[in-house]
Amino acid sequence: MSKKTVQKSKKRTTRTNKKRTSGVKANTVVEPTPITSEKTTDVKPVEVPKKTATVQPKETSEKVVAAESAPAVKTAPAKKATTKKATAAKSTTATSKKAATAKSETTTTKKTASTKKATTKKTTTAKSTTATSKKTTTAKPKSVKSETPVEAKPTEVIQEVPVEKPQSIDLGPRRSVAFIGSECYPFVKTGGLGDVMSALPKSLAKLNMDVKVIIPRYKCIPQKFQEKMEYKGSFYMDLCADGKQYYVGIMEYQEDGVVYDFIDNDEFFSWGNPYTNLIDDIPKFCYFSKAALAALNYLNWTPDIVHCHDWQAALVPLYLRTIFKDTNVGRAGSVLTIHNLRFQGIYDRKTIQYWSDLPDYVFNKDCMTQNWLDANMLKGGITYCNKLTTVSNTYAGEIQTEEYGEGLEEHLRYHSSKILGIVNGIDTDIWNPATDKLLAAQYDSQSVIKNKKVNKKALQESLGLEVDDHKIVIGLISRLTNQKGLDLVNDVIPSIMDEHTQVVVLGTGDTMYEDAFRYYENKYKGNFCAYIAYNENVAHNIYAGCDALLVPSRFEPCGLTQLISMRYGSIPIVRETGGLKDTVQSYNLFDNTGNGFTFDRYESGLLYDAINRAKTLYFENRKYWDEMVVRDMNKDVSWQQSAKQYKDMYVELTPKY
Repeated sequence: MSKKTVQKSKKRTTRTNKKRTSGVKANTVVEPTPITSEKTTDVKPVEVPKKTATVQPKETSEKVVAAESAPAVKTAPAKKATTKKATAAKSTTATSKKAATAKSETTTTKKTASTKKATTKKTTTAKSTTATSKKTTTAKPKSVKSETPVEAKPTEVIQEVPVEKPQSIDLGPRRSVAFIGSECYPFVKTGGLGDVMSALPKSLAKLNMDVKVIIPRYKCIPQKFQEKMEYKGSFYMDLCADGKQYYVGIMEYQEDGVVYDFIDNDEFFSWGNPYTNLIDDIPKFCYFSKAALAALNYLNWTPDIVHCHDWQAALVPLYLRTIFKDTNVGRAGSVLTIHNLRFQGIYDRKTIQYWSDLPDYVFNKDCMTQNWLDANMLKGGITYCNKLTTVSNTYAGEIQTEEYGEGLEEHLRYHSSKILGIVNGIDTDIWNPATDKLLAAQYDSQSVIKNKKVNKKALQESLGLEVDDHKIVIGLISRLTNQKGLDLVNDVIPSIMDEHTQVVVLGTGDTMYEDAFRYYENKYKGNFCAYIAYNENVAHNIYAGCDALLVPSRFEPCGLTQLISMRYGSIPIVRETGGLKDTVQSYNLFDNTGNGFTFDRYESGLLYDAINRAKTLYFENRKYWDEMVVRDMNKDVSWQQSAKQYKDMYVELTPKY
């Protein structure tokens, strides 16, 4: 292109720009160039591509929009890059390219006031033909479309979810565990063992554990679960010393990341209840312990750890190291948990030897034999397990003393190096007042003070008590036995019953206690209720409606009622033993700390004193009482921390990878 042609083109563009600049002057509020729109935040984004389109070609307009969506600080580099591309596209000689670049650098240093000059300089590098205007008009919708990919920020929000996966690093190595026990909620439950067999495996499954639970297939398991069980296979197993064989069926059910296997045999598990009498229970659980391990081999599922519970599964560690030692499952480590040392599975030695078919050498005074003629199934499990756990740290020490050792204290002291106490938790999904549909009013720690009154009124109405919010309601949910300290309760009831106190008892057990509580109900009509049965719905309503809960146990390996009561905002009154001591700290009036009321020695006078201290705080300083209620509800009583301790123990026992 000759110099004359360039000069003519400049003249034509100068005339065109004069016409355009006159329009800019008339509307000075919206000064439209890419430069002004990036600097001025008040300019509408719709007008920005409209003006820039007259200067920028297709590619340039898309980059201008991207620059506009960026922070205002970055506008100078965006303009520089745009003007360079525009001049490079229209200039053919090196001289004109340098001139255009110099002009574009000048425009980047100018403010909004010099917009007119910048526009004139930039338009000198653009074509002034009609074709150019057509291209720029078509660039307008494309510049709007190019704004769509700019909204990629939601993808960044989606990526924040996996960012939380560092938790998987804390989960540590994976292990497989087979739980073997006689009951598991919600299939069958008679006590705390059923709760642990349910909640602990689910918590471990959340910690990168592969968990299987094995229990008998009792006829009392609800039909809704029986219908969902899947048949996995069956075989015949040698059981007795004379080689007698028994059928072993395997039914499977899965839920919450846990696999439940049920050992099926009508001859042993056709009874309505899981426990009948020792004469029948000894053969039943000899069969169950052996069948559970045989089922693992049949399914070709070899766990790292076999975790058995109480005397009903205490023969599992012995089977692992004797009859099953050369099989796949024999490579597993074994853990035995004692939930209640009082029950040990003691019976005639010859009977247990026949039904178990264990080798003679395990029947000695250091293992199975007790009192020369008897065999103790729990004692044998303690001897052969790799780790022995109890359900609280205090109870782990107590069982090694004569008072709580139940005749095994010396044997336990000998094996003290493998004893570990881990306190139980509760299933906070089941026991959650914020979602509990059985309550008259759901609540959390923020609404407990208000809504607990609603539940208290509903409890009083449903149980025939006088409806009075100013009375303290004391609950007791327990098996009615000596272990639970009911002789102390029986002694203090006449002393604590007054016009300001109501008592609610729920449970079944010894006839002497059932009759005693019925007598008190008749004597203190309207202020005492004896619900001699166990009803899950009533239990939930007592936890939510009472102000305090009694747990004055003679001994308590862990105890769940005090944990549930705190979860529901009811203050526990407990004796300092076992898990009660580990989970309840006595209230201190001077610094307003603690989460319950406690007493140490097993005396009715000390229980009476603890109840009176609770009543005094309730009536004379309700503010401190309410603060303790909120503290209890905020206390972590879940399985999360306990499950981590169990997993650490499993990893310690199997440090192979």
